[in-house]
Amino acid sequence: MSSIHPVPRSVIDAIVSLALLEDCPRGDITATTVLDPAVTARAAVVARQPGVLSGTGVFERVMQQVDQDIQITAHLADGQRFEAGDELITVNGPAASILTAERVGLNLLQRMSAIATATAGLVGKVAHTKARIADTRKTTPGLRALERYAVRCGGGVNHRDNLSEAFMAKDNHLALLGDGKQLTSALRQVRSRLGHTTAMEVEVDDISQIPAVLAAGVDVIMLDNFAPADIPAALELIDGQAIVEASGNVNAATVAEIAETGVDIISSGAITHSVAAIDLGLDMVIG
Repeated sequence: MSSIHPVPRSVIDAIVSLALLEDCPRGDITATTVLDPAVTARAAVVARQPGVLSGTGVFERVMQQVDQDIQITAHLADGQRFEAGDELITVNGPAASILTAERVGLNLLQRMSAIATATAGLVGKVAHTKARIADTRKTTPGLRALERYAVRCGGGVNHRDNLSEAFMAKDNHLALLGDGKQLTSALRQVRSRLGHTTAMEVEVDDISQIPAVLAAGVDVIMLDNFAPADIPAALELIDGQAIVEASGNVNAATVAEIAETGVDIISSGAITHSVAAIDLGLDMVIG
């Protein structure tokens, strides 16, 4: 889908290079001794279960970093749904090279598609509300750019990309800043030092913290681990003065109830840190 903001190729190539170095540091002993370099093959990535596709471009870069003679044809675009048995990608080229690239390519494609699928599941459950599903920084170290792209493929939106991008005070920050007027004063001082384009978000775990945070003029208030029954009172207190994000205990069973309270954003760490890889296989035919 062209509307899905892509990952820069330089970022993809850096990640793929490290993955291939890990998996094939001194060549593929098996593929290069079993197969004649002249042998070519056609292979197909086939879905063993339904899902939402993400990572076709990453899969292609894995193959082509191993061997530029490998040709890739994607039959679906990232962000599209597939069913069990669907042929997602066709690969043509030197058989030994395809086998060398297979595992790294599938690992990334399976994980990214799993994240897209999990995200799409939550997005579908809140479609009747105004809430948007967002990710968190609970990503696999080194793979954040790919995992966040997968969230976008599933119809979700991204939270701050990193610690440098936005101000976000969490529970441990607040424990050091104090409460009441002391907290308001500390947050106002922060605001005075930040650039006008930098957003301020503050996490609260109790409704009693909200007035002090509101008084500081923050942009976003995160309701952390609020029970759905307690969210309406928090929304009434905030009264449109800040974007409201709900986080904590977000899953397929709870997300609709949370969304129906009227929050703007629902963030979920589970869509990146707790997914099981989508079952995709590479079926090869010697040609």
